[in-house]
Amino acid sequence: MDARPVLGVIGGSGLYEMEGLERVEVRELDTPFGKPSSPVMLGELEGRGIAFLARHGIGHIYTPGEVNYHANIYALKMLGVERIVSVSACGSLREDYAPGEIVIPDQLFDHTHGRRRSFFGNGLVAHISVGDPLCADLSRHLSESVSTVGGKFHLGGAYITIEGPRFSTRAESNTYRAWGMSIIGMTTSPEAFLAREAEMCYAVMAHVTDYDVWHLAEEPVTVEMVVRILKANNQLAQKSIAHLVINLPDERSCDCGQALEGAFITNPGMIPSETRDKLSLLVDRYLS
Repeated sequence: MDARPVLGVIGGSGLYEMEGLERVEVRELDTPFGKPSSPVMLGELEGRGIAFLARHGIGHIYTPGEVNYHANIYALKMLGVERIVSVSACGSLREDYAPGEIVIPDQLFDHTHGRRRSFFGNGLVAHISVGDPLCADLSRHLSESVSTVGGKFHLGGAYITIEGPRFSTRAESNTYRAWGMSIIGMTTSPEAFLAREAEMCYAVMAHVTDYDVWHLAEEPVTVEMVVRILKANNQLAQKSIAHLVINLPDERSCDCGQALEGAFITNPGMIPSETRDKLSLLVDRYLS
């Protein structure tokens, strides 16, 4: 494949089987953070590059807490990806966000507790701004694509990420609703924050598969529910992503590409060379 990917897609391996995808190749990558969850599938749609990465591995072998989020984001960065769309399942915490619909959230609440959340540390400290953790510009383009291909979607809402792999208790689910959360899932944190540290745009196409366990008139969430809705929505996801890739502007108009500007607080002379080398792809433009 010759074209630099204009979009990276992190989701299930079923997204690869996209009509019109040409010049397909599989790229095995290694990063300073280890291997990504899967090889990266590269291809072209009408001459524009796209990269796919299976978040949970081929065959879904990693729990949400076992996913190597650092390697996944870094691998896409190595390929020149500047924009990422996460395709994932979610539970609805609102009556009006129904199963089968798409939510493109604009806020994120990290309720995980066992995951490393940053590329930085080990002698190099950076504090990024994440007041708005999801790229509004990419989210808008994504919503336009979902709308164009006929999907029912909601633009906006707060996504709470829980540790998993278990589903919520009713007490937890009702608490998240009381907090004002809109949808619930297990993978957007720390993925979104790492993408921001890597100065990449990040948006979420969340497929509502259930009402979690708070809705007494509905059955509690099960794996069968999640898989059924995801399979039903697979063609919608493929068409939305294809439209997005073809219609994305060449240049970004957001601030995601300058997220690290002014973020470093460590004296450059005190940064260990091993740390500097490990993060060179992210930091060289600022520390050279």
